[in-house]
Amino acid sequence: MWTWFLRKVLGRIVALPIRRRLNAFLQATHTPQVLQEALLRRILSRQAQTEFGRNHHFDQIRSVADFRRQLPVAGYESFEPYIRRHMRGEHNVLVADRKIHMFALTSGTTASRKFIPVTSDYLADYRRGWNLWGLKVYRDHREVWLRPIVQLSGDWQEFHTEAGIPCGSVTGLTAAMQLRIIRWLYCVPPSVGKVKDAAAKYYLVLRLSLPRRVGMIIAANPSTLINLARAGDVDKESLIRDLYDGTLSERFDVPGEVRAGLRRRLRKRHKDRARELEDIVRRTGTLFPKDYWPKDCIIGNWMGGSVGAYLRHYPTYFGATSVRDVGLIASEGRMTIPLADGTPSGVLDVTTQYFEFIPEEEGDSKNPTVLAAHELQVGRTYYILLTTSYGLYRYNIFDVVRCTGFHNKTPLVEFLSKGSHFANITGEKLSEYHVAGAMAEALQELNLRLTTYSMAPCWDDEQPYYGLFVERGDLANREQGLRLLQALEARLAAVNVEYAAKRQSLRLGPLRLALLPADAWKEWDQKRLARTGGTLEQYKHPCLISDPKFRETMQVLEEIRGS
Repeated sequence: MWTWFLRKVLGRIVALPIRRRLNAFLQATHTPQVLQEALLRRILSRQAQTEFGRNHHFDQIRSVADFRRQLPVAGYESFEPYIRRHMRGEHNVLVADRKIHMFALTSGTTASRKFIPVTSDYLADYRRGWNLWGLKVYRDHREVWLRPIVQLSGDWQEFHTEAGIPCGSVTGLTAAMQLRIIRWLYCVPPSVGKVKDAAAKYYLVLRLSLPRRVGMIIAANPSTLINLARAGDVDKESLIRDLYDGTLSERFDVPGEVRAGLRRRLRKRHKDRARELEDIVRRTGTLFPKDYWPKDCIIGNWMGGSVGAYLRHYPTYFGATSVRDVGLIASEGRMTIPLADGTPSGVLDVTTQYFEFIPEEEGDSKNPTVLAAHELQVGRTYYILLTTSYGLYRYNIFDVVRCTGFHNKTPLVEFLSKGSHFANITGEKLSEYHVAGAMAEALQELNLRLTTYSMAPCWDDEQPYYGLFVERGDLANREQGLRLLQALEARLAAVNVEYAAKRQSLRLGPLRLALLPADAWKEWDQKRLARTGGTLEQYKHPCLISDPKFRETMQVLEEIRGS
């Protein structure tokens, strides 16, 4: 009766305003220029009397041309002094809002962490984008409508500023702010964001969600879901026992207050479900999501850039489950809303942020060409700039995107790489996008899978070269490694003519395979995350590391030279 009420009555009430917004958004894609310029005027008017607005003469801006003259393209460092004052409790400095709910922290995977003020406008934009994304998924997959959702979120109160304002993951705040009746749909309560140990978090997420008929699984990074699936198999006996007994294993580092808060939920015994899982293990020898969750559930995660390589593992763990990209989204804001499964492309969210673009080849120019959204060209690559309602203006997030087409008159774009992810020792300008794409093709040709890998330049006085760092257990033998080097080398030369030229002229030596001990990458990722900060869900393992001294930091068991 309760489930019927949620699906038939409450679901329709909740969906009605969101459906109207989705229809309005789709209609807006016919007139992106008009909408974007009106949005820019509203943002500037709203913030004109802030100190930042007065310093940059917002009240004198009458056109896009004026806006570009008054404000330069900027990185975080241009806004940090203003943000720091808000963190100390000052008002009307960068944003006009009296209340800042929290500061969203960037993942810290490419630089020190950044603090983004989360205002009421930020929250409204953030929720609206997710609502539009979710309703479009439900329209396309009606069978999962209002079925339980497994969504991993972070801690929105990692620490507080001197003024007492929380800092952390905005996903944790939005989870905590959900209406109680809506929160019932989510298998994982906000308190799980307080669990810092990765193994403990994966275990707890599975312990809470295994009893339910899941309809959607959401975690931005696909590596998170692969690790979740593997954790369930590794700890299958303990999970089955806990489900049967209504307990939570003491082996895992779950904070006492989290255990106490979940005690009522966890003490329910699921004997029938435990027996079902035991039967799966007897039949298959493993315990993977493709066997214990419905085959029609939907996965939401990033599909573009280097993380796309992880999707090759999905059939092993998730079977033929449909995947919908969650969109180009960061702590700084949402940029796209994907409208279809199986593609990293999404339509630019022209109703929420004001966007500008710089052609990738002009990224280092002092006076680059700057384009509006409607001026993009299909197949071209660009740096994307954000102007938001919460204090970022012409903000260069250093994401490189490609225009893949148009939805009506609004561009579809896909994420390629962080612009800072380049390695260059002899002029080859190798990008992470080049590496990830070449590796994906090489693995497909050879029908191989790598758990984790990275390439890095290695300095040698005679002839520098690139090393491919993989764990020894990922390759069956030396011959398989040599075939991988050959296939990867050929594809890197095909996608990057400078790399090909440097190899041909012998300024670069052939690729070498650097074999690492088991779990070397797991330990490296954990240390990197601890050093740079950020959340497990946001973390992205780099496919390319630009440091030419990287090899010296790793325990290389054996090095194999390609031909």
